[in-house]
Amino acid sequence: MLSKVYSAGVVGIDGFEVAVECSAWDRVPRFELVGLPDTAVKEAKGRVRSACENSGFVFPELDIMINLAPADVKKEGSAFDLAIITAILQCDRILPSDFDFSGCALVGELSLSGEVRAVGGVLPMTLAARASGRREIFVPLDNADEAAVVDGITVYGVRTLRELINHIRGVELIKPRRFDASKFDLTSHIGEVDFADVRGQLKAKRALEIAAAGGHNVLMIGPPGAGKSMLAKRLATILPDMSFEEAVETTKIHSVNGTLRSSLVTERPFRSPHHTVSVPGLVGGGAYPRPGEISLSHNGVLFLDELPEFTKSVTEALRQPLEDSVVTVTRAAAKVTYPASFMLVCAMNPCKCGYFGDSTRQCRCTPQARSKYLERVSGPLLDRIDIEIELPAVSYNEISGKTKMGEPSSEIRKRVNASRRFTDERLAKAGDKTGTLNAKMTTEQLRRHCVLDEEASTLMREAFESLGLSARGHDRVLRVARTIADLDGEERITADHVAEAIMYRSLDRKYWRK
Repeated sequence: MLSKVYSAGVVGIDGFEVAVECSAWDRVPRFELVGLPDTAVKEAKGRVRSACENSGFVFPELDIMINLAPADVKKEGSAFDLAIITAILQCDRILPSDFDFSGCALVGELSLSGEVRAVGGVLPMTLAARASGRREIFVPLDNADEAAVVDGITVYGVRTLRELINHIRGVELIKPRRFDASKFDLTSHIGEVDFADVRGQLKAKRALEIAAAGGHNVLMIGPPGAGKSMLAKRLATILPDMSFEEAVETTKIHSVNGTLRSSLVTERPFRSPHHTVSVPGLVGGGAYPRPGEISLSHNGVLFLDELPEFTKSVTEALRQPLEDSVVTVTRAAAKVTYPASFMLVCAMNPCKCGYFGDSTRQCRCTPQARSKYLERVSGPLLDRIDIEIELPAVSYNEISGKTKMGEPSSEIRKRVNASRRFTDERLAKAGDKTGTLNAKMTTEQLRRHCVLDEEASTLMREAFESLGLSARGHDRVLRVARTIADLDGEERITADHVAEAIMYRSLDRKYWRK
């Protein structure tokens, strides 16, 4: 007796199809499972037997061999339970032997009582099933909305094993789950924080608006209580609307990581790991690599508060992902590449005590102590930061509420969205791919989209020489200037745009290059 059904696994954030083959013989009962299964997959033997018997069916007393193909790819997790028991029951004729499983896939973990439990990675598994030509997929009921996001495949949410068997037998059909786009609004943002809460710091607000419009990395330097963390947390409220493709890609990452709280991520992530985070915690790792903080912040913001307190190995690990927008994690069991296109936002004090340069409090640090503190932030990392802002201490009038309230996040976000639309229109006119962030422009795109007139070029040359900019620093000034021009709705970059961009690159000279 032989049967074959289909399931799916996950490597990185991408799904792959798994053929579950079952062969059974009428001889001494035995249950063998092969195909590079991990411990969780091997333990399926106990789960499927108990689930079958507690669902009112007799588990076949046969010599059973299950193969998970392709056999040379490691299988991990409990998502194969549903496919394994289905293949066994078809071999034993409990399910119709003539039922054609070639058009469907089955994903889900079984409890001992026969309930079908949710699993991680259902979205990429569903995408893999559709890519392999499957027309239907059976998933746990709690994962049905997530799977239904994928167009072109019929999704059935299964509550119990008995419910699945009744559907296959035609006794009681399960209703397909449909994706309801009206439940998800990618253009709204409802949060507990708002830029209107922030008093003063107009320069910092302007810089963060530019950063949000162009996807630029930011460093904020200022004394304790200046509002660095407060501003960073509110940055998420002015980020541009997500596209559906961005939402799906972000959802895949959180689905695989087991941190998905709804069927579709509709708001850009904001991740703020503690400074004690390890390198694997930041870039990803584990025996079977899982996404780290930089991948969980993909299409959003990674905020590092108290930047010098992070270990050197952690901050240096950011350099390659910031350039390539991907991170590759290599382990003995697997080599996985995760997307890592994020905005890096950092905050730090100007010295250990925090009051160097403050007009209201005296710094207690020696020059040597200040230098040692600042040296924790490397030059190559600074070179990858587009915008640097110095935040002064907040005045009494500002903190007591005697100054005018600032703009709400909703108004700033409108300008950011308008800037992104202008950028896309400009790129489309030049025949470039839309959706490209100014911060991610290639050298060739810089030549096409960042042409300077004589006045702006002269200003850039003077800044390059006086600030000691590297080639990378020069290009980052151009990218920021391009974003400022886009916010103004200008095709041409003027000297004013360049001057403002240069202003956001001068702090590393003040603190690090004396």
